[in-house]
Amino acid sequence: MLVDSHCHLEYEGLVESQSEVLGRAREAGVGAFLNISTKRAEWDQVVGTANTESDVWASVGIHPHNADGHPDLTREELLEATRNQRVIGIGETGLDYYYDHSDRAEQQRLFRIHIEVARETGLPVIIHTRDAENDTIVILEDEMKKGGFPALIHCFTASASFGEKVLDLGLSISLSGIVTFKNAADLQEVAKAIPQDRLLVETDSPFLAPVPHRGKACEPGYVRDTATFLAELRGEPLDQLAEYTTRNFYRLFSKAAS
Repeated sequence: MLVDSHCHLEYEGLVESQSEVLGRAREAGVGAFLNISTKRAEWDQVVGTANTESDVWASVGIHPHNADGHPDLTREELLEATRNQRVIGIGETGLDYYYDHSDRAEQQRLFRIHIEVARETGLPVIIHTRDAENDTIVILEDEMKKGGFPALIHCFTASASFGEKVLDLGLSISLSGIVTFKNAADLQEVAKAIPQDRLLVETDSPFLAPVPHRGKACEPGYVRDTATFLAELRGEPLDQLAEYTTRNFYRLFSKAAS
């Protein structure tokens, strides 16, 4: 069994035929899905899908692109949203300086709020970081001094040195279909070196369809293509990679296993 540790089932391209999309993924051997929210207005829908699909779980959070739209978000509001039994993660949150859709200071403020709630609840914080390696590390190191918290760098595309730093901090790393791209040689070298007990796989669907599905809307079932590529890249049987990435998911997102 495989797990898609990061997908957006409410997004255009998936939501219109959500039942069929999930059915195809299950046929491909995907046994669990983490449905990710990116703004407060999505929380009810994301959690609603998790309430109706027994193998779908939910996260609650604010994507850095949407930080400016949530100036009133409080720790208490986010904390209250995590109390739903189907909510097993916090995010996605983090920093994105590539697009700068939101003020950087506001991105950082919300990132720290998510981490604070992760520390309080024990739920993993799901981190998006792009062109913001230094500030991401500074915040992570600063927040770790206040007390540990579980965390995951999703859709990892950063440098090898950044990868080493987050692993040293105890974080896990999730790889998406980007690792299958022909121009992803540096990422592929990083992927070979991630310890087995820190690696997860995801689609980030409906984005970033892996080879051989480039140009299509990505679906959770395509996580099998990414896993197959990774297993060959790392010199491991697919069954072995599927087993330990699934185990890692349930260890990190332990609320799903309770």
